[in-house]
Amino acid sequence: MTLTGTVTPDRPLIVVALPEEAAHLDTTHPVLLTGVGKVCAALAVSRVLAAGVLPSEIVNLGTAGALRPGLAGIHEISRVVQHDFDAVTIEALTGRAFGSPLELSGAGPVLATGDVFVSDPVLRAALAEQADLVDMEGYAVAAAAAAYGVPVRMVKQVSDEADGAAVTGWAESVDQCARLLAGWLRDWQDTAGVR
Repeated sequence: MTLTGTVTPDRPLIVVALPEEAAHLDTTHPVLLTGVGKVCAALAVSRVLAAGVLPSEIVNLGTAGALRPGLAGIHEISRVVQHDFDAVTIEALTGRAFGSPLELSGAGPVLATGDVFVSDPVLRAALAEQADLVDMEGYAVAAAAAAYGVPVRMVKQVSDEADGAAVTGWAESVDQCARLLAGWLRDWQDTAGVR
């Protein structure tokens, strides 16, 4: 976990998993690099928010695999689910709901989050029944923010097709994805008047 800048209540906190995804960010906002996976993301975001000063919102930027052919570009996520958490069985056992889908402010696709880098076509097809994109941190970022009452805007750039070529696809495209995410952030800051 690395936090650059100071969290203040009048500015958003930019949250990104890896330095490669944040390589082209040019912002005066604080930037939190969480590391890979749900545990790293949840711990990093919770640790920053528990320090006592809450940002105006969290903007989670990152790459995601496409679960449907032809899905490309930047997307603002509308809903995030965990694909590696059996919420149905846990609720049947305990009588209580844990790990429910989280609704976000975006009008875009559904994101499935799990601690698996999806590159298996069979898993990809199964996930496509409930989501459009897949990543490894989104749900954890949203859940930690929700625990502190901080709104989340989640923006994902498709980096690969979550198939057999996903590993090389991500490695080859991450720099361009980082440039596009940085451009989205600049445009959003200009449009929203967020400085």
